[in-house]
Amino acid sequence: MANLPYRIDAVLFDFDGTLTRPGSLDFSVIKQAIGCPDAVPVLEFMAGVDDPLQRLDMARQLDLFELDGAAASQPNVGAEQLVDSIKAAGLPVGILTRNSRASVTRALENFSTLRMVDIDVMVTREDPVKIKPSGEGVLLAARKMGVDPAHVLVVGDYRFDMQAGCNAGALTAYLTNSRPAPENLDCRFVVDTLLDLEPILADGISLPAGKLPNAFLGKLLDSYRIEDPSVIVGPSVGEDAAAVDIDGREVLVLKSDPITFATESIGRYAVLINANDMATAGADARWMLATLLLPCGFSRDQVRRIFADLNAACTACGITLCGGHTEITDAVSRPVVTGMMAGTIARKDLIQKRRMAPGDRVLVTKGVAVEGTAIIAAEFRDLLLEKGMTAAEIDACSRFQSMISVLPEARIAWNVGGVSALHDVTEGGIATALTELSQAGGRGIRIQRDALPVYPQTRRMGEVLGIDPLGLIGSGSLLVCCRPDRADRLLSEMKKAAIMATDIGVVTAAGPGIDAVDNETSAGWPHFDVDEITRLFG
Repeated sequence: MANLPYRIDAVLFDFDGTLTRPGSLDFSVIKQAIGCPDAVPVLEFMAGVDDPLQRLDMARQLDLFELDGAAASQPNVGAEQLVDSIKAAGLPVGILTRNSRASVTRALENFSTLRMVDIDVMVTREDPVKIKPSGEGVLLAARKMGVDPAHVLVVGDYRFDMQAGCNAGALTAYLTNSRPAPENLDCRFVVDTLLDLEPILADGISLPAGKLPNAFLGKLLDSYRIEDPSVIVGPSVGEDAAAVDIDGREVLVLKSDPITFATESIGRYAVLINANDMATAGADARWMLATLLLPCGFSRDQVRRIFADLNAACTACGITLCGGHTEITDAVSRPVVTGMMAGTIARKDLIQKRRMAPGDRVLVTKGVAVEGTAIIAAEFRDLLLEKGMTAAEIDACSRFQSMISVLPEARIAWNVGGVSALHDVTEGGIATALTELSQAGGRGIRIQRDALPVYPQTRRMGEVLGIDPLGLIGSGSLLVCCRPDRADRLLSEMKKAAIMATDIGVVTAAGPGIDAVDNETSAGWPHFDVDEITRLFG
């Protein structure tokens, strides 16, 4: 159980001693007042009393006792900070307590920021279910929150809390409040303080659509060592392709990338996106394998068109489509094409980002968000028309699809020489790409933010949809780091080939990071957890 992967979609807290500090309610006092033995829980004792008037009097005493305790209670350390972070992540928060609703409401008055409105669900002893240790209360809360009980984290400081969670098939976390945990405790996690739950929650909360966050991916990759000495460039944040030494003179360059956003011309996208990443290593792709995962309801004609698209794009790029796999599956709701490419290059010609050096100029070809502009025009035409863009404007954006390949400018960069790094702008836009480039090269980059080229069509699209072009998927733009004495010639050769290229910054001696300036004034650099386009598909 402990080693099984988990996901957290909601958090259900015990209240007294969990969200409030322990000790506000000394149940030995109420037990003595109503004659309840120490070894018997109060509610179970009261339920066993035959005289209804006596039970009513006991309930009245219990209510007064809890209200007095609530009035004297204080938030547990980290309670409000933890709930704030859970709510910020978009997860519902519930309370499951054997106390009365009135006592919880009174205790919340002593909190600084946490209010009843922040609690999505509350299940108390007044609800028509068995609360704890029964799992009924957990199941009721899960239904009200609209989540699977298996993905609810039940947090509490008492054995009954853990039993309730386990009986409902939920995840459980026992809070010790820095005291020894009971023996033979059945629970998934044990924490000393509420804030110790933060890394557990971070690992359990669903990831957003798109690429893995760079910080998480970096730690994940660092935990796996490559022992094969022939691997020259392995998996790393900001690296576009892998490289393997074949015989000491020739290097095999490998790349795999899926296409998940585009549906129109998806085969062509799969070829060009993977070929672009191959180009950043200085290599032309020679062979391709393609895996097609297609949703149920796809026809033979639709499959045939994707195959034709793949074959035409490979032929145009001089790539052999030599195998792969295709299936119809309910695992996807729209087509997914994953390309795997390979090519060879002389070892001396391999471009590696770790060769970036202070003083290198940073150039970008074309404008930002080329691919995103084309995809949105194709996939969201009706929305753009509704938002006020004209058909002519949308058609102009659609034509950006012809600019997705960076092979022409990459070949110019190879020929001019002096290139220390190439990086394809993909998911997360140029903002993410520059951050990745800096991290892969181990150097800081100073960017002239006002110099970043944005096509007017892209800017207009961003304005009507409320999305930032700097965070929009941008295949078609190539970031080039080159020695300062080659920058002018490189820009000149690009211009001769009718490829727009702009000098946007310089590599610095600082550690990884982006230092942005706007008209010589320090400016912030945006961070995008997910690509801006996912907001539209969402």
